[in-house]
Parts: sequence; structure tokens; C-alpha cells
Amino acid sequence: CPPPGQGAARPPPAAPRRLRAGPLRVHFGEGDLRHLRLEGREVIRRIYGAVRDRNWDTVPGVLSAPRIEDGGGSFRVTFSSEHRLREVHFVWQAEITGRTEGGIRFVFDGEARSTFLRNRIGLCVLHPIPGCAGVPCRARGVDGAERVLCFPEHVAAEQPVAGLHDLAGLAHEVAPGVWAELSFEGDVFETEDQRNWIDASFKTYSTPLRLPFPVEVPAGTRIRQVVQLRLVGPGMPTTDASAGARAAAGQDGAEAPVEGRPLAEIGLGMASHGGPLTPREIEKLARLGLRHLRADVRLARPDWPAALDAAQDQSRALGVPLELAVHLPAAGGALELAALADGLRRRRGGLARLLVLRAGAKSTPAAALRLARTHLGFTEAPLGAGTDADFYQLNQFRPPQAGADFIHWTMNPQVHAFDLASLRETPAAIPAQLASAREHFPRRPLVVSPVTLRPRFNAVATGPEPPVPPGELPPAVDPRQLSLFGAAWTLAVLKHLSEGGAESATLFETTGWRGVMETEQGSPLPDRFPSSPGQLFPLFHAIGAVNGLGGGEVIVTRSSDPLRVESFALTQKGWACLWLANLTGERQA
Repeated sequence: CPPPGQGAARPPPAAPRRLRAGPLRVHFGEGDLRHLRLEGREVIRRIYGAVRDRNWDTVPGVLSAPRIEDGGGSFRVTFSSEHRLREVHFVWQAEITGRTEGGIRFVFDGEARSTFLRNRIGLCVLHPIPGCAGVPCRARGVDGAERVLCFPEHVAAEQPVAGLHDLAGLAHEVAPGVWAELSFEGDVFETEDQRNWIDASFKTYSTPLRLPFPVEVPAGTRIRQVVQLRLVGPGMPTTDASAGARAAAGQDGAEAPVEGRPLAEIGLGMASHGGPLTPREIEKLARLGLRHLRADVRLARPDWPAALDAAQDQSRALGVPLELAVHLPAAGGALELAALADGLRRRRGGLARLLVLRAGAKSTPAAALRLARTHLGFTEAPLGAGTDADFYQLNQFRPPQAGADFIHWTMNPQVHAFDLASLRETPAAIPAQLASAREHFPRRPLVVSPVTLRPRFNAVATGPEPPVPPGELPPAVDPRQLSLFGAAWTLAVLKHLSEGGAESATLFETTGWRGVMETEQGSPLPDRFPSSPGQLFPLFHAIGAVNGLGGGEVIVTRSSDPLRVESFALTQKGWACLWLANLTGERQA
């Protein structure tokens, strides 16, 4: 399915075409080169062309029929990609060649067919985290100078990554004596750490962030860029080595130690459609063994008392405490917090924790946290500091550790890409966020709230969000919420949250098209979100299977190919249960 608001559903993509450029094996599909491997080791995760509008939304492309010339150990691919969304109309031609000595050349040659505002247009290269994090690299600047650096181990707050800017080339060692060297033409490139948004990659892209954006692109503007990859060094292989492939895939016979972690406390968010829960919905949700219900109270809105009443009613009906996200006004807030305190005293109810936020602030200011503790400390509920956006905002604008009982942020897999191949990469980036948060906020419990399939809002928009066209899904809704892939992705997320040491996680919502089950009224747009009234979505069962056991200890497991199959194991009272999640559309053995 296309992302919300992108027109009618398109046919599913064809299976990727497997090609070779000498010792390099690559996959071509949907206009991208993916998983460039040498002896089983992933060298480059993806090379692709991107069109980003003024709000950083990715404008999807419609490909002409690609022409593929496969020479066995070499190839040539050509196609045209047309990108149209609202005022944006951009078309580019691609020529991708793979050479027998292991070189690849990707040419992007495009033209604006309309006048529009853009933040970025051009080629991007993704570097895989397993082969790059903490690994030395050589950066060649546009001035010709070369710097020896390392890709960061922890998630980098500085964007672009320190030292990886004004690039004309970038290289890293992929095997003893073998380097993958990239060169860039047509613009100035730099590298960012995409783990800030649970993308499991570093991204090298064109148009430096230091330049003003958005920028007008007049109709007729031509943009041409070239990325070239070559393998160099005395250790260059001439054929695939199965032993190297097995070692790179983690199949060399070594066994990881069995470790134990507590299962994260799992809850749901209140439904954004605003409707109450019916007795039947409450009965079904009770099967999930929830630990809390998240509710948002925005004190700048006059209707916040009604929102609090509804939240308390639903938490009592479900028999779980509230995880209350308290959004203070952009300024002040003492009077509103005093009124909130009165409301909490009048209607006593359990509070799991309080997430303190300030409208307009990237993360919790110290003054807001102190003010909240002054008025809400009587509840004895933990007060947390963090962000209502991604780890990027937490990393860039770190809230005060002093006075915070825990640290919180949100996760979703579709800030940069929305195809299935990209989504299935994202759970593996979760441990890096947790480890980095623990580095910056030692001894503070880590709370991820909420996890959603789509961004709830655009945290980096430079202009107003466009209205949703009639008959289209809202931007925060994805029909894959009710898919089997949604269930597999959810299980992988639960695995990495628990194994990474998250204390608590809020997933999705209770009911509706952003929830774990459909309302009894059914989908407001059944043609676009084809659920049945009262339907339990597959991810309901993924959550219930894990959480319904009533606790236990997570056993750390490893998959030899986590982009295909993820594993999650839980032990309790002498027995163990193992779940496997197939993240592909193919049978796996």
C-alpha cells in the first residue's frame, strides 16, 4: 500500500532481482540497490534516489518498466521515476552499472516539471549498522583533504556526524585488506546517524543541513548526481567464499551466552478517535494482561478535564493504572497544574507514571519538571522527563536528569521510508537507542511511549500540514496496522525493547485504525482500511501471546538473518516459550 494520502493502492512490488558485479551480490527492486554483499558481509545497505518536500515528507516515485541487462558477473539497469504529490512534480532517469571487478555506478539525472519547495532531492547511500558502527572510515572532503575517523558506536546527537560532512568520498573496511570506497558527484554530501529514528543505518546524502531550507525549485531545474562504489585492497576476493558467508551471517558455530532480562511492562494508548470502550471491547482487551493505559492531557486546551475523566473511566474499566502524559502550556502552567491536581484528588485512580511535557518544547525543560513535581508530587507517581517525538529530539535536546524519575521518548519506523523492506530493518536499531539513552542518563529507567506504525505528527515540519483529501487515510494511519506483517514487526519490537532493557513500553492504541482491534462500528473508510467491526488485528495476538503470560524473564536470542526471521524467547517457572516472526512474504526454513 502507498503511504496515506498518496492515491490509490498500487500492485505489490515484484520480487527483487538478484544481480552480480564481480564478487559483489546485489538486489535491485523498486528503483533501489539493496544489500550489496561481499562474501556474505553486507557492504552497503541501500543506494536510492529521494525527493523530500518542504516538510521532509518523502514523495514516492512511480517507476517505468526497468530495463535490466544481466551479464552474469556484470549488469546495466535503466529506468525512469516520476514523483508527484500536491505541488511537487519531479522526474529522474537512472542508469546503474555493475562491473566485473566489483564496481557499481549509480547515475541520477532529473528535472523539475513544476515549481515547488524542497528540502532535499538526490541520491542517498545507507551504511549498515552491523558492519559500520564503531568501524574506522576514511572521509575525503570536497577540498581533497582526507580524514581518518570512526562511525559512531552510540547514536550520534550531532547531525551530520562529526567529521562526516562536506564529503566527496567515504570509505570503510569491509574485510581484512578490503575497503569499500564511495565517491560522490553533483553536490556536497554528508552523513547522519539514522538510528535516531530507528533506521538501522547511517545515511550519506546530498545537500548539507547547514544550508537554508526549504528552497524553491523552479520548473525546468535539472539535478544530476553520481555515486560510485569500488572495492580496493590486497585482500580482494575473486569468487564467493562460503566460509566467509557463514561467518558473516553468524553461522560459524559460536553460541551466544544465555542471558536474562525482565519483560518490559506493556500498555496501550487511549484511542485517538475519542470514543468510549464498549463492554465487549473491554472484555477482549482484558486478555492482553496490560500493565497501564496511556492518556494525554493537554492543559492548554479547555476540554482537558473531559479528557482526564474519560481516561480515568477507561483505566478503571480495564483495571490498569494510567500512564498520564501531562502537556503543560507553552508558558506558565501553575494554575493549570493546580486544577489538574484537584481533578486527580477528586477522582482517585491508580497512576503508573507521569510524563511531563511542555507545548512547543523539543523535550522537558527543567522548570516544567520542577513545576510538575510541586503540584503533582502528592500522587507519589514517578515523574519523567523526555520528548513526545523521536529519540532524535531527546538526543539533540537532552532533558534534565536531576529531578527525573525516568526518561521517555517515542518510536515509529516511518520517518524516512515506508516500504516493507525498510520497515523490517527498524527493530534491530532499538537496542542502540536504549544503550545510548543509558549512556546519557545512567541509572534512570527508560520508558518508550508510544510505539506507533506511523508518525503521530511531523516533528520537523517547516510549514502547516496539508488537509487530508476526502476519502484518504489520515497521515498517522497505515492499513498495515491490520496485517500479518504488523504482527511480525510488533513481536520484533517487543523482543528488542525487552532485550535492550526498556522498563516500560506503550504500543499503539486500544481500538480503531491506530489500535490493536477495530471498533464495533467498523472502519470509517473500509475501502482504504478494510477491517471488520470488532476485528482483532494480528498484532493483538502478538502482544497477547507475550504479555498474557503474566511476566517472566526474556532470554536473549540471536537470528542468523534478522531481516528475514526474528526470535523472541521467554521463560517462567521452569518452562520456556519461543516465538518466531517471519518479516518477509516468503516461507522461511
